[in-house]
Amino acid sequence: MDFKKKKIIIIGGGASGFFAAANLDEDKYDVSILEQNSDVLQKVKISGGGRCNVTHACFDPRELTSFYPRGSKELLSVFTKFQPGDTMEWFESRNVPLKIEKDNRVFPVSDSSQSIINAMTKEVLGKKFEIKTQISVSEIINQDNNYLVKTKQGDFLADIIIYCTGSAPKSLKMIEKLGHKMIEPVPSLFTFNIKDDLLKDLPGTSFENAEIQIPSLKTAESGPLLITHWGLSGPAVLKISAWEARTLAELKYQFEIEVNFISIPISEAENLLKTFKTQNPKKSIGQSKIFNVTNRFWNKVLETCNINPEKQIANISAKELNAILEALCRKKMQVTGKSIYKDEFVTAGGVDLRELDFKNMESKLLPNFYICGEVLNIDAITGGFNFQACWSEAWLISQKLNTNS
Repeated sequence: MDFKKKKIIIIGGGASGFFAAANLDEDKYDVSILEQNSDVLQKVKISGGGRCNVTHACFDPRELTSFYPRGSKELLSVFTKFQPGDTMEWFESRNVPLKIEKDNRVFPVSDSSQSIINAMTKEVLGKKFEIKTQISVSEIINQDNNYLVKTKQGDFLADIIIYCTGSAPKSLKMIEKLGHKMIEPVPSLFTFNIKDDLLKDLPGTSFENAEIQIPSLKTAESGPLLITHWGLSGPAVLKISAWEARTLAELKYQFEIEVNFISIPISEAENLLKTFKTQNPKKSIGQSKIFNVTNRFWNKVLETCNINPEKQIANISAKELNAILEALCRKKMQVTGKSIYKDEFVTAGGVDLRELDFKNMESKLLPNFYICGEVLNIDAITGGFNFQACWSEAWLISQKLNTNS
């Protein structure tokens, strides 16, 4: 008796769609990936500045979930089945050696996202699965035993759908039409637009570790910080933007922050300044290397405090000393908007997680309909965590389908 393969249509040719396909059993399934753009795996290509931050070297599922502002509870069971160690093994067993950098981010040794793209594409094409680009799905119709996928290029019939379109509004509307509830998406992982004299003319200046507070929300984050043409960026800003994504959207991205550029309590910084002043009385304040900041930034602090850099440190008044400390440790600035972080935009929002079975990522509302990736109301801070959610969710789907008789 001839065994007829079931037809799976994967809608979305991104990280989760490709990883699901790469792990499906070609003896059981005929698979087509439908991608609306001319290229697949576009986010993989640009991630990590073109190097592809594949995952993060955090191998404890419980600790791993702590990097997800939304979805942490649901992902715990997912990560107990497939976590960063499994991701690393998957790629390395396909001749993509990986390396763990000092901040625990994981990249291919090649420092090229193409290595990751090639590994997945080779796997998918090796199974004789179909990759169709420039196919824009307009509607999915749930029929009795299958799904009709409507596109401008014709209709497709599927026994099983894997829906991993990303968070574009059109994609969310399409799945909402099938009965799923949406949590309205808002940006996450964004940089802060700030106009302040202290930041002016200093783009590219970075700080190894800074602390940022949003006093009105009683929230704070620390980490590397970067001055940009538009304001502030870097992990400290991105982390706080992810955790407070929904609240900052409600504030219409208008709020006050307080920055400690040196991550030292103001009393400790004061002691360091006074000690230096006692030990080096004849040194000019402009030439005094007291804190771990660049000379340009130090001189900008002096300029905004109206202190002559030529002035001997012994002659710095208590008032001037206090102004320096406030600028370094308690600098208040007004955020007046946001900018997308590179092209790696992430959203908070998407399909309501209560409508999904996290044992296998199957919809509780639609039979043989699986959902994964950024279309879900799951997101993480920067560092390879968003990709890890994609790999793990896609793996669960493929394993469930492969074990189905």
